Amino acid sequence: MANFGDLRKRILLGEDSTLELKRVLFSGNSVTEPNRKSFSDELAGMANNVGGTILLGVDDKSRDIIGIPLGRLDTVETWVREICNDSIDPPLDVAIRKIELPSSPDETSIIIQVDVHRSLFVHKSSGGYFTRIGSSKREMAPEVLSRLFQERSQSRVIRFDESVVPMTTREDLDPSLTTRFIRGEDLADDSVLQKLRIIAEDDQGITRLTVAGVLLCVPEPIRWMPHAYIQAISYTGERTDVNYQSDARDFTGPLDLQVMEALSFVRRNMFVEADKEVARVSRPQFSDRAVFEALVNAVAHRDYSMAGARIRLHMFRNRLELYVPGPLVNTLTPDSLHLRQYSRNELVVSLLARCPVDHSDPLQRSHMMERRGDGVPIILKESQELSGRAPEYSLIDDSELRLVIWSG
Repeated sequence: MANFGDLRKRILLGEDSTLELKRVLFSGNSVTEPNRKSFSDELAGMANNVGGTILLGVDDKSRDIIGIPLGRLDTVETWVREICNDSIDPPLDVAIRKIELPSSPDETSIIIQVDVHRSLFVHKSSGGYFTRIGSSKREMAPEVLSRLFQERSQSRVIRFDESVVPMTTREDLDPSLTTRFIRGEDLADDSVLQKLRIIAEDDQGITRLTVAGVLLCVPEPIRWMPHAYIQAISYTGERTDVNYQSDARDFTGPLDLQVMEALSFVRRNMFVEADKEVARVSRPQFSDRAVFEALVNAVAHRDYSMAGARIRLHMFRNRLELYVPGPLVNTLTPDSLHLRQYSRNELVVSLLARCPVDHSDPLQRSHMMERRGDGVPIILKESQELSGRAPEYSLIDDSELRLVIWSG
């Protein structure tokens, strides 16, 4: 919204497809109006459509600015965030602002403005799947819902990693990260960034970062994509048991940094034994190259449209398990991964291929990813030679790929 004058004019005109007015009532320390279930439907309906704004503290019938008591503002904000996180699936990210508007010629009142952006995902709220039509929410018919899932999923013409990310701006790009892909003098040239598809225009012609741009060109991608990280846990035994957990970390930076930090985690926590029969040559628990390739493949090929799903790395005394969100694509099967290649995220792959690997690291790699498709064969060969047992790929519920690398 441009300014408070424009906002006041919109209130006087009343609700429409992108504006909802709600008065707020309390009982004790709890919000009783709006209804929690109905409010979650309103939020999700806007996100499933083109976005919009909800003003809390404004009567929708009289259009009077009633306001919210100063001491209740934090209560209302917490209430909104709880609904976004607990009553909407996947959780919804909204912008909340406390603003002061004139409620009469001599008085002002404080209201809460909730800005909902068009989402990358399809959100389900307490009452089901809703969209916004005119000034009211409507539950989506099955054919409409199916079409929306298709539009916002991997099956659309524009790949998911090329989609614009709501609420991002060009200024969110980190110059030191972006110059890995373009020359420093080209940072100010939008046409160069658009050709690389790091930025793109949204439906309203506003320049935003793409999913790939967020994943590789900002310091903390989880600010906009909370599920885009690697969760790593190390256990001293052979089963998942919190009592035997020895280390745990979440790696949330740009994808290439996630890979290198997760690799360091494995190096730090794996056992290294000395082979007495070969002049005490140390033998690691897992192959560096195999783990590196597995991690790169995980961040490059996971399904980023699956909100709430993260890459999971679990280390045990006898094995390493890596869980990668998303089904296999284009008729690939766990048994054919080493024979064929197909990229779910072509843009992410192309940018990772430009990311250099620290030359001081003995990985025999100049860049994070190479386009030859030799990642899986390296994982199989290196792990087989070290442990004498082939790694195992399997698909869980057609929604997650699991890789097991056996200990050497």
